[in-house]
Amino acid sequence: MPSVAEGVKIGIQECQHQFRGRRWNCTTVNDNLAIFGPVLDKATRESAFVHAIASAGVAFAVTRACADGSATICGCDTRHKGPPGEGWKWGGCSEDVEFGSMVSREFADARENRPDARSAMNRHNNEAGRTSLNDNMFLKCKCHGLSGSCEVKTCWWSQPDFRVIGDYMKDKYDSASEMVVEKHKESRGWVETLRPKYNYFKPPTERDLVYYESSPNFCDPNPETGSFGTRDRICNLTSHGIDGCDLLCCGRGHNTRTEKRKEKCHCIFHWCCYVSCQECVRVYDVHTCK
Repeated sequence: MPSVAEGVKIGIQECQHQFRGRRWNCTTVNDNLAIFGPVLDKATRESAFVHAIASAGVAFAVTRACADGSATICGCDTRHKGPPGEGWKWGGCSEDVEFGSMVSREFADARENRPDARSAMNRHNNEAGRTSLNDNMFLKCKCHGLSGSCEVKTCWWSQPDFRVIGDYMKDKYDSASEMVVEKHKESRGWVETLRPKYNYFKPPTERDLVYYESSPNFCDPNPETGSFGTRDRICNLTSHGIDGCDLLCCGRGHNTRTEKRKEKCHCIFHWCCYVSCQECVRVYDVHTCK
């Protein structure tokens, strides 16, 4: 299905948006089957997030394709309607997130059938990404009537904008649970499972991300970890967060240059109905990591 590839693309774009101000900014590698390079080889928070957001992206794109008719093997969801509420009735096309999640499960989990800890981690995080879609579905409504009145209101289940999913999963990344690997002897041989590393924290649910290896600091280039470093990255001089020059540049300091940009200015609205603007040149300070 073309929507599967589109879903992976959506997931990558959202990952790059969410981590745009971090030391690791979800950089992809051209001309390489492993599009994130060696970063995903380790069972880190970053790997957990990538698996979750990509799995959610595939489910999202397939679900949307079913609803808008671009996919011919599926359609609208008619199973979870229930009785209508007061002042509205069911209409439109409710998006079938269960079908989208099923396709995502077949695509993303196909290789995660080994009895080892990494497969268990990937399956858990893939499912956490898909669950985020179901948790954020909402009732979308449209009014019908003369002169914009709402004599009749029809509603249907809709997915949120994918940015909502990205924000949600980024929070899960920040609060991800560190795990340890345990081995058990079963009839099929040794099986690896995961358990929380710290008993005094609340154990992770199916909605949380899990990992069991520490992340590199991503300050310097390292081909073994897939780190590109932060040299020449633009930093925020006034920020005290991770996007600030102190943290993003890992204490190496930063360079400052001036940059001229052409922008529209002195815009005037003319009745009726257009806007005319002048073009102004403004000078900005750009700060980059040493």
